[in-house]
Formats: sequence, structure tokens, C-alpha cells
Amino acid sequence: MPAYLPSPSISSFHIGPLVIHFYALMYLVGIALAIVLTRHRWRAVGGDPELVGDVALWVVPAGIIGGRIYFDITTPMDIPHVWYGVFAVWDGGLGIWGGIFVAALVSIWRLRKHGVDPALFMDAVAPALLVAQGIGRIGNYFNKELFGRPTSLPWGLEIPFQYRASGGIPAQDLHFSTFQPTFLYELIFDFAWAAVLVWLGHHRKIKPPGLFALYVFGYSAYRIFEEWLRIDSSVYIFGLRLNLYIASALAVIGAVWFYRSQRRPDPVAAVAPAVADVGAAPPGDAGPPGDAGSAEGAEPESSPDDTSAEDGPRGSRDSEQAASEP
Repeated sequence: MPAYLPSPSISSFHIGPLVIHFYALMYLVGIALAIVLTRHRWRAVGGDPELVGDVALWVVPAGIIGGRIYFDITTPMDIPHVWYGVFAVWDGGLGIWGGIFVAALVSIWRLRKHGVDPALFMDAVAPALLVAQGIGRIGNYFNKELFGRPTSLPWGLEIPFQYRASGGIPAQDLHFSTFQPTFLYELIFDFAWAAVLVWLGHHRKIKPPGLFALYVFGYSAYRIFEEWLRIDSSVYIFGLRLNLYIASALAVIGAVWFYRSQRRPDPVAAVAPAVADVGAAPPGDAGPPGDAGSAEGAEPESSPDDTSAEDGPRGSRDSEQAASEP
């Protein structure tokens, strides 16, 4: 067996005249699986699963556009030098934070249009997002990108020289041939953290959008670790990668967001005014305070001289009968 992980020899295949890029294919598979998982989780909390499809029609394109804009802004040196370079997502280059941000804005708009609580929906989609991201990292493997520092570990990833040279890694590392497979580390983390979120949702009382806040916190905290390992091209600020700053800020935001969401008191449900005694007269029929007739079980007092409508005719017949007797 080889002492390293070999890189795939191809990054695409043909179906007739159509070129299928593994990077794009993995993202499509991840998106499809995320929709299926979200439908299941949304149905489990009483939501309409058809809503997921409606939201996805808007959110998926928005996420791709947002992810590409983030990539183009933060790593302009990696844009292909062709007229369509800023749009060439099939060659890699989707910034996850840009995609999530734009997708979240669009999803909130669609959910409010349908009268749905966005917080509850965000908790349903959080584990599915991680699964989609993990599957998308398989596309990075086929593109021979997203690798880390040189390593001699048995699971080191072989990167051909042309990809090392074009990946923007430091010149002193070009002579190495095996590198940390950071895309693989992220794939493992994404699946594991998705399982943790599902478990928490079933075994702990998490107020929405607590699970989504934990998604933001957990993924961003992991990216701090990954950004320390990665040496591919990036914008550097004070000697540190730009995404390291963003990951650190989002990890703090996610933790604070989760804390505040769980400290928020539960909404108090509106209840009807309580009736003191079962069988008491409705408020509109009750007598004035202190009236004996308004007490439970109390019968109106009657005078010995009072005669009911039923007793009146019966009393008259008795008198007539007594008069006719000798």
C-alpha cells in the first residue's frame, strides 16, 4: 500500500458532449441530501415539508452567488484569468461564510412570506448544512485543493507539482510532495458535528435557534484549527490568514448567540380568565357581589306564600274538589 493518500488522476468526466466536474457534482449531491434531511426534520416538528422545496429554490442559487462573491473578494489572486473567471465555480472557489450569510437572508425573507418562524426552521436545517458541506469537501479532493502544511504522516495527501505551484503555497514548501488533507479533516468534523446537533435536539431542550447558533460556533471554532494548518493562497493581515480572523469572530458570535437564546424566557401562552368554581354562572349572569343567588349550589329562598306557576293551577283544583265534597 502507498505511504500516502494519492490524488485522483481526473477532476471531471464526459457524458456525450457534457463535461461533469466532480467539484460541482459533489455540491449538487450535498444540496440534494440537505434538502431531504431538512424535509424530514421539518416534518418532525410539525412543519409542511413542501415548504423546504420552495425555500431551496431561492436559497440554493443565493448561497452559490454569495459564496462566489466572498471568494472573489477575499482571494482575488485565485480567480481564473479568463473573462468568465469570476463565475467559474466549477474550478473551485466558494466561500462558505458568504454563501451561508446570503442564503440566510433569502431564507428569512421566504419564511416570513409564508408566516413561518425562521428560528425554528434554522434549527431544522443546521445539521443538513454540515452534511452538505462535508460532501462538498470531496470535490476539493478531486480539485487537489484545500490542503495544509507538508507532512510525513501516513494519511498525507500527495499533491502534484503543478497544483502545488498554482495553489499559492510558500516557495519553501514546493519541494514537498505530501500535505495535510485538511479537506478530509473538515469532512470528518462536519459529519461528527451534525450528529452532535441531532443528538442534542433529541435529548436536550434547546430553544431555537440554539442548534443553528451551535452550528455557527462549532464550525467556526473548527475552522480556527484548519486555518492554522492551511498554507494555500490567502489574504494575510498582520501575518495571519483573513479567514482566521473571521472564524474567530464567528466562533465568539455563535457562542454568545447560543447563550442568549437559551437564557431567553419561554413565551407565556395566553390563557382565558380562570373561573373560580366549576359550575359557577358565567360572568355576565352572576349577581352582584354578596348576592346569595350567585353562590354555587345556593337555591333562591322562597316565601311560604309564594306559589309557582305549576302549583297555582294544581292548588285551584284541590280547592274545588274540597268544596264539592259533603
